[in-house]
Amino acid sequence: MAALTTLLPVFFMLALGWAARQFGWVTPDQKAGANAVLFDLLFPILIFNLMASASLDMSVMPIVGYVFVMYLLAIMVVGPLTAHFTGRERAHFSKYLLSCHEGGNVALPLYLSIVGASSNTVIFDLAGTVTCFIVIPIMIARESAKGTSAADIVRSIVTSPFIIAVVAGLTLNLTGLYGLILSSPFGDAWMATINMVTSPIVALILFCLGFDLTVDKDTLAPIMRLGAVRLGWSTLIILGFFLLFHTRMADHEFMMAVLIYFMCPTGFGMAPLLQPLYRNDREAGFTSAFMSLYIIVTLIAYTLVVLFIA
Repeated sequence: MAALTTLLPVFFMLALGWAARQFGWVTPDQKAGANAVLFDLLFPILIFNLMASASLDMSVMPIVGYVFVMYLLAIMVVGPLTAHFTGRERAHFSKYLLSCHEGGNVALPLYLSIVGASSNTVIFDLAGTVTCFIVIPIMIARESAKGTSAADIVRSIVTSPFIIAVVAGLTLNLTGLYGLILSSPFGDAWMATINMVTSPIVALILFCLGFDLTVDKDTLAPIMRLGAVRLGWSTLIILGFFLLFHTRMADHEFMMAVLIYFMCPTGFGMAPLLQPLYRNDREAGFTSAFMSLYIIVTLIAYTLVVLFIA
C-alpha cells in the first residue's frame, strides 16, 4: 500500500498528460508554453532554493564525491561506449539518462515507508543536484551551441537560468545570507512564496512527460537496452558502496537507502533539461517512456527489500 500511495500520483499525472494529447485537450503548442514556464521560470527557482538551503555537511562528502564521479562516468564513458548497443541515433541525449536518480518523489517516500524517518537519501541527492543542475546544463549548453563561436558558447552557459540559479543559491548559502533571510521576520513569507512557486513543478513535469509518452515496437527495444545499461551501472554503484563504505553498509537502514535509491528512475528534473537536444518529438517521447517504464525496476527492488531485508 505504501508503494501505491507513492506511485499512484506519479502514474496519474503521466496518464493525465497522455490523455490530454490523445483526446486533444491540450495542443502541442500549449504544452510547449507549459514547458517554457517550467523550464525558464519555475524550475530555476526550485534549483535556487535547493542550493541555498542545502546542508553542506563535510562528513558525507566522500559519499557525495563517489556518487558524483559515478554519475560523470555514466555520462562521459558508459554512455558513449554503449551507444552502439543502445542506439547511436539517440546517443546525443540518452547518455544523460544513465545518470541521476529520482530521490525526492520516488526513493524518499518509498524508503520512509519502511524506516519511518531518516535523511539518508538526502546525501545521495546532493551529488544528483550538482550533476543535474550544474554539470549537465553546462554540457547541454555547449552541445546545443555547436558551430557557434567560443564567446557565444560561454555566453549561453553563463546566461542559462539554471547556472544563474545555482550560483545565486550557493552564494547565499555559503555567505550565510540565506539563513539570515529565513530567521528574519520575512522568513515565513519567503518560504510561503517558495512553496507556492515550486509546488506545481513535479506535477507539471510528469504531465509533460505523459504528454510526450509514446511507446511502440520501434522504441521499446532500445528503451529496454538503455534500461539494461542503466540497471547494470546502478548495480555497480551499489557494489561500490559495499566496497568503499562497508562500515556504513553494515547499518541496515543505510543499506536499504542505497538499494532503493539507486534502483529508481532517472530524476524527473532531467526531462526539461534535455529539451534543447531533441531533434524531434519522438526523442522527447523516448525519454518519457524510458523514465516511466523504469519505475517497474524500482517496484521490483522495493518489493525485494521489504521481503528480505526490512
